[in-house]
Amino acid sequence: MKTDILIIGGGIAGLSAAAALAPHATVTLLEAEDALGYHASGRSAAMFLKDYGNDVVRALNYASADHHEAAGILNQRGMMMVARPHERDDFVTEAAHFNMQEIGMDQARAHVPILNPETSAYAAYRADAHDLDADRLLQSYTAQARRDGVNIVQNAQATAISKTANVWRVQAGDKTYHTTILINAAGAWVDEIARLAGIAPLGFQPYRRSMARIPAPGGHDVSTWPFLDGVNERWYAKPDAGKWIVSPSDEDPVDPHDAWADDMVLAQGLARYEEMVTEPVTRLETSWAGLRTFSPDRALVIGADVSEPTFYWLGGQGGYGFQTAPAASRLIADLVTGQVPEIGADIATALSPSRFSS
Repeated sequence: MKTDILIIGGGIAGLSAAAALAPHATVTLLEAEDALGYHASGRSAAMFLKDYGNDVVRALNYASADHHEAAGILNQRGMMMVARPHERDDFVTEAAHFNMQEIGMDQARAHVPILNPETSAYAAYRADAHDLDADRLLQSYTAQARRDGVNIVQNAQATAISKTANVWRVQAGDKTYHTTILINAAGAWVDEIARLAGIAPLGFQPYRRSMARIPAPGGHDVSTWPFLDGVNERWYAKPDAGKWIVSPSDEDPVDPHDAWADDMVLAQGLARYEEMVTEPVTRLETSWAGLRTFSPDRALVIGADVSEPTFYWLGGQGGYGFQTAPAASRLIADLVTGQVPEIGADIATALSPSRFSS
């Protein structure tokens, strides 16, 4: 089968790129699983916070804001950070990093009444943090891609990749695909796909992030509570469909795989959370985990490989995949089609894989 552009990976990165590129070329997207967004994209507790990530990631966040607002996928949630009595210095540093304003503990407990007055000594808040409807965004890009003729193939794991002359040959199942442009948007497997294609890996590392859903603490109505973050990313919690989800904010390096939560990691994280509140965790309703994959400098990698200009990287979304998707997909489309990057040359260069070349 011939196609102008072949994308490997059916998460938010690959699907948004397919939608952005479809008006310019014939596009085929291969997803190894039987469902789109199966791995990290389907397990995200998605928030939109412009000041999340390093400076390069923030540029993508800000460039994506208008799209998210126009798409109607944001709902104001607010974000509050709390710290223990001995964590004052770290609290001040982290609050400044997130552009949060310190508030009194009475005001903090007005937002989240279960804060423990003995352990929750400091709080900071910002109102402009939003829930992001990840499923709606994923479905929107999928529908847009299909409307514009993208051939989305599921249960299509790439098992062999080779290049002869100017054509890539990709074997997936019993089918062979021929393309002139290959885009690697394989999430935790980006380095694996690169090796398969004879391209040097860049050193991406997947990290496990676990989540637990528990009943609303003390029977409270949590619908208006903010995203709640422990300083130094010791844990976080947020409302979820009338329930309360808590993460130990774990970041354990692992190989690419279908992730699951580690019971001990969850127990330790829930204990750190319980220290800061007055309502104990009495029941765990469900738990899950996903992989957040980072490049060595923890910014996304978007652009052509330095050794092979027809092999494009679209990886390293880490915990920023949904909030950066509009700008990241515009950038990959600009680069593939030879347009001047809308986001600006400086940011495009900062995201390029060439930054890792010696």
